[in-house]
Amino acid sequence: MIFGYSSLFAPDDVERTLPDSGAARALLHARRPDILAFVQRRQQRLLAHFGAGHDAQIARAADAFALGTARLGLRHGHFGGDFHAYHNEDHVLELAQRRLAACERTLGMAALTLSDWLALALFAACHDLRQREAGDVPGPIGGNEAASTAETFRILDACGFQRDRDRGLYMALELAIAGSTFSLFAPAADNPAQAVVGGGALARFLPGWLDQAVPEWHGDRLIEHGLILARIAADLDTANAGECFAELADSAIRLCREHEMRAGRDLHAAVSAPTCLRFLSDGQDRFFFELHHFCSREGERVFGAGKLANAARVRAVGAALRARFAAQAPASGAAVIDAYRQLAEA
Repeated sequence: MIFGYSSLFAPDDVERTLPDSGAARALLHARRPDILAFVQRRQQRLLAHFGAGHDAQIARAADAFALGTARLGLRHGHFGGDFHAYHNEDHVLELAQRRLAACERTLGMAALTLSDWLALALFAACHDLRQREAGDVPGPIGGNEAASTAETFRILDACGFQRDRDRGLYMALELAIAGSTFSLFAPAADNPAQAVVGGGALARFLPGWLDQAVPEWHGDRLIEHGLILARIAADLDTANAGECFAELADSAIRLCREHEMRAGRDLHAAVSAPTCLRFLSDGQDRFFFELHHFCSREGERVFGAGKLANAARVRAVGAALRARFAAQAPASGAAVIDAYRQLAEA
């Protein structure tokens, strides 16, 4: 659509194993029937609000949601052999079941169109499909996000969406998945196309980057609307900052576990102790106070008060964790995680 990533990343074994929604639903029925029950409840909720005339559109989106969720569960979740503690099918439910529901309660269903609600749910299912891409693509968008976009397009195709008729949905998801790229540092600004990009979620910087990379985007109302949805989607993805503190702490622990797994460090060995300590103290402070920013008015309205309420606890737990191990270094990353969990619960 905009960036041309759909031709850069080929289907893998997971896509071939789960080629369509029927195969995905069979897997979910066997392993996670609660996900299918959630999909059914949400279909009924959307039909009740927007009317039965939209049943085919909602059904296609339900199939695509099931296919994306099942593929993530098989590739990096509890259904396969490459388990990621954070980026798995439960993260889909965090966004689609918990955070989107919070948006519905606070904003009201009438705040967004049916197409918008469907796009945000599909973002939840598809934005983290790929987590093992070796390299990035040109520009500030991560390789994982670019590959996830390419697969998302194929999922939409397989579930009955059409790239001409449903161009707005494809473009919204392309922009939203690109905008979910989360950088700890601003990329090296050695070319004008990246000079406008900073750290945190890329969604905040997408218009400026598009000005440099695709200047003809102005006046395309589908891109303009897609950028709005991309900002809301980024806030859904990072809403742990504004959820209850127990959920924020739990997400930090899962991210820490995944970080150590990806680095090849044993959580029960001494080698993982210093990185876990930095991640759960200084790293959490930096994420919360420096890198996280609300990208949309909607996100701040729903989750802003929660973030304000969490600020003092983030500082206190980080300081207490550093103090816990000031005199004697932790024996392992697992020991750090246990201490962090105890402090967070207290």
